[in-house]
Amino acid sequence: MKNVLIFALALCAALPARANEPLTVMLDWFVNPDHGPIIVANARGYFAHAGLDVTIIPPADPADPPKMAAAGQVDIAVSYQPQLYLAHDAGLGLKRVGTLINSPLYCVMVDAAGPVQNMADLKGRSIGFSLAGIEEALLHRMLRFNGVDPAQTTQINVNFALTPALVAGQVEAVSGAFRNFELHQMAAAGHEGRCFLPEENGVPPYDELIYVARADLAGDARISRFLAATARAAQEIAADPAQGWADFKTHAPELDDPLNAKAWEDSWPHFARDPVALDAERYAAFGAFLAESGLIAAAPAVEAIAQ
Repeated sequence: MKNVLIFALALCAALPARANEPLTVMLDWFVNPDHGPIIVANARGYFAHAGLDVTIIPPADPADPPKMAAAGQVDIAVSYQPQLYLAHDAGLGLKRVGTLINSPLYCVMVDAAGPVQNMADLKGRSIGFSLAGIEEALLHRMLRFNGVDPAQTTQINVNFALTPALVAGQVEAVSGAFRNFELHQMAAAGHEGRCFLPEENGVPPYDELIYVARADLAGDARISRFLAATARAAQEIAADPAQGWADFKTHAPELDDPLNAKAWEDSWPHFARDPVALDAERYAAFGAFLAESGLIAAAPAVEAIAQ
């Protein structure tokens, strides 16, 4: 019996360890504090513990992640709830499988020392933007909510140079600023920024960042394990944000800079601690808003685009 046990132990030792299952995750942009739960879960070994070998990929083009997920070239893409409806309208066959940032980060930003003290003050003024479509719909709803016809403003495409355009006086407001980043960029340039928030100005609340996957992969057990790992990271970050930042910045040397440190403080409170949770009424309301804005033909049933 002793010899049989020794042989069995030797056989087990000789067998290769079971490999973790690969999972590819494409981010919406280069790695930044918005991605805290993903990066911290990876740094703390939670993916490996869940039997996953996760590859984190920044996109070459921010428009790529949903397309890559729809084509099956990545398993999960980080995207935006507003973009999910456009992807569905275009027939991409994607589903929301989880949430990363569970509240809007978008804002309309102005220089606090300038003439614009509220949204109504934007009448007759110039507004910079980087992307048409969703940002335009958000801005127009916010303007109308404050009694301003969008035609009474001058809208200028400043590409992604939102803060420089505002600081230089090229425009008097910018649409599409992220309240956890651009406000700190303003401060670094010696200006105080002020953000007008969509959820306080007539826009239905929404999730800023979500995880999407091809519809036929939505029930994949690997995705469930991935979400459980990011949930654990988000909960631990909330309990100890400083240690979360310390682990996050080890991902790459360039992350450890003053802007990211400040952005981390404004980002971690928005991490979804239960990324699986879905507010169906909120999704339906935002879909109706996009349909009213003319960006999609009709609001899809929530179960068609999210689980």
